[in-house]
Amino acid sequence: MSREPGSATLPGTLSSALRDELIAFRRDLHMHPELGNQEFRTTAALKARLEAAGLAPRVLPGGTGLICDIGTYDGGRPMLAVRADLDALPIPDAKTVAYRSTVPNRAHACGHDVHTTTVLGAGLVLAEMEREGRLPRPVRLLFQPAEEVLPGGAADAVAAGVLDGVGRIIAVHCDPKVDAGKIGLRTGPITSACDRLEITLDGPGGHTARPHLTTDLVTAAARIATDVPAVLARRVDARSGLSVTWGRIEAGHAPNVIPQHAELSGTVRCLDLPAWRDAPDLVHAAVDEIATLHRAKSTVNYVRGVPPVVNDHMVAELLREAMTARCGVDSVEDTEQSLGGEDFSWYLEHVPGAMARLGVRTPGDPRVRDLHAGDFDVDERCIRTAVELFTAAALIDAGAS
Repeated sequence: MSREPGSATLPGTLSSALRDELIAFRRDLHMHPELGNQEFRTTAALKARLEAAGLAPRVLPGGTGLICDIGTYDGGRPMLAVRADLDALPIPDAKTVAYRSTVPNRAHACGHDVHTTTVLGAGLVLAEMEREGRLPRPVRLLFQPAEEVLPGGAADAVAAGVLDGVGRIIAVHCDPKVDAGKIGLRTGPITSACDRLEITLDGPGGHTARPHLTTDLVTAAARIATDVPAVLARRVDARSGLSVTWGRIEAGHAPNVIPQHAELSGTVRCLDLPAWRDAPDLVHAAVDEIATLHRAKSTVNYVRGVPPVVNDHMVAELLREAMTARCGVDSVEDTEQSLGGEDFSWYLEHVPGAMARLGVRTPGDPRVRDLHAGDFDVDERCIRTAVELFTAAALIDAGAS
C-alpha cells in the first residue's frame, strides 16, 4: 500500500513528553556503558520501564537482554520483531558532554544506546495503541546482549527461542555519514561477514648466519602475511570481496637469532554468503601451502564470527514504505555495503529481515564522527526518526490503514 508522508495518515507518532523521556533514557545508558554479557544495569532499566507500562518482559537465560511482546500472540500469522543491541565498547569516552561515560575505558561508541532507546520507545508507543485496541497484530521487542562479542549474542538469543512465533525482523544501525531524519537502505548484502584468524608458526630456530640450516620463521611469517591474501584473490570470485587483513605479527627477540615461534592474527571479511561459508577451508589450504614451502609447521585457528547481513527485498521495502509514510521519499537514500560485521545476520539465517542505516549526523555538520571512535555521538533527533520508523513498519506489516 502507498501512503503520503505525514502523521495524519498513520498513527504511532512520538509525543513530546515521551521524546524527552527517551532522550534522558539514552543519556543515562550512555553514562553507564556495559560490555557484552555484562549488561545487567541496562537490562534492569529496560525491564522496569516496560513493566511500568503494563508489559511482561522476559529476561534471556544469560541474565542480560530480554524480549517483550506487545499484544498476545495467538499462534496465527507470525509476529514482526524489532531488535536492539545493548552492549558498549572497551574504549574511553573522549567527548566533553554532560552525559559522558562514567565508566573508565567503556563507551557507547557504536550507538547501541540509541538502538536500545528507540526500540523501547517504539514498544511504549505500540503498547499504548494496543491498550486502545489500535494495534492489529502483536509485535515482539528484542533487546539482545553482546553484539560486539564474536560470534555475537544474536546466536545465543536464537538458541534461547527469541524467534519463536516471529516471521520477520527489522533493526537499525547508527550511521554517522547519514543526516538525522533520514535512513540509508539497500536490498541484499548491507554488511560484511567477519571472522577472526590466528596463525602460529613453529621451527627449530637458529643463528641468522646460517638460515639455510634451519627454518627462517620471520621470512615464513612475512610471506604468509603477503601471500595468503594474494592466493585467495585467485581462488575466490573477486565479486565476493573476500579479504584478509592482519592486525598483529610477532616473532623473535634478538636481531641475530632466528626464532622458534611466530604468530599472526587478523580478520577475514567477505561480502558474499557462499564464499564466506567456503572461507575456512580456503584459508587453511593457503596457509598450509605457504608454510610448507618455507618448512614451517603451521597451526590455524579460524574463529567464526558473523555472516553478512543480507536484507530481504520485501522487508527492506517495508522499511522504505514506513519511512516514506513518516517523512517522505527524500528521507530514504541508497547506501553501500559496509565491510563492518553485524550479528543481526544470525537472525536472517532463520527468518527474513532487514536493517536500515539510521542517520545520526547533524545536517550541515562537517565533522565525521566515526563508529568505534571515542568521540562518537549522535544528533538525538534520530531517536524520533527510529521510533516512528518502527511503529510505522509495525502498523503497515499488520495491515493497518
